[in-house]
Amino acid sequence: MAAPSVPVSSRPARRKPVRLGNYLFILPAVAFLLLFMVYPIALNISMSFKDVTASTLLGGAPWVGLKNYVDVIRNPAFGHTVSNTVIFTLASLVFQIAIGLALAVFYNRSFPGYSYMRGLYLLAWSIPIVVSGTVWRWLFDGESGVINYLLRSLHLANDRIYWTSDAQFSLAAVIVVNIWLGIPFNLSLLLAAMQGLPQEVYEAAEIDGATRAQQFRYVTLPLLRPALLSTLVLGLIYTIKVFDVVFITTAGGPLDSSQVLSTFAYKLVFQQYQFGQGAALLNMLFVLLLILAVFYVRSISREERS
Repeated sequence: MAAPSVPVSSRPARRKPVRLGNYLFILPAVAFLLLFMVYPIALNISMSFKDVTASTLLGGAPWVGLKNYVDVIRNPAFGHTVSNTVIFTLASLVFQIAIGLALAVFYNRSFPGYSYMRGLYLLAWSIPIVVSGTVWRWLFDGESGVINYLLRSLHLANDRIYWTSDAQFSLAAVIVVNIWLGIPFNLSLLLAAMQGLPQEVYEAAEIDGATRAQQFRYVTLPLLRPALLSTLVLGLIYTIKVFDVVFITTAGGPLDSSQVLSTFAYKLVFQQYQFGQGAALLNMLFVLLLILAVFYVRSISREERS
């Protein structure tokens, strides 16, 4: 005998009452984002389309459209600054990833004291950049720096090299400092990814007679591709916007020889009082970083789906 059918009510399901208290919990986070992220970005975008001077900084600046963007691109220092930024970014990424990967391979095995030695690399990451930059300025000092002493002791240089005050060497000096600062980050990411690789693949490769070099080339590197991609994109985003390392070490000088986009924007705003041009340059840098961030998120999502 069939069970009697239960009539279905035609009334819509009652919605739960919205409680204002639930939204109060996220109010501090929303206020923080609006005050320290949304408002500065909106203000910077608005300023880039106006002729802002010291007298009109608080209001009343005339609208000039894209003139600030055109003036920045036509600035004689813009092309040289872009070239320095590209060299600084590429050189830093190549050596940071190469050295970080080599150290990750080295520490991906157990030997006495390896955990303590690995922890020492994090000191460069934990020390404030102001302190690191100041120490490196002392090391690069042309008169009493340790770098010159070592080069002369090894007969690699005869004369003193003024690393931070010579236009020929200043960019190389800030690249070395940035490489040193970025190695622990690359080491940590790549080592964590390497330790999570399946050991069964290496056992199968060893049974097939693959050497250590062949295992690294045909097993480790393909499996590390997502981690390498993440490290590359994050390092690219960080390096393009680097300001403190360059400013503390050389301040972009001498003669703009080590100037990058971030220090160029600082110079436009705080030294030349070209607020509109500085805002325009920072907006272009922001768009570039946003494109890289979107590419990073999409790449990670694609790797997770595959």
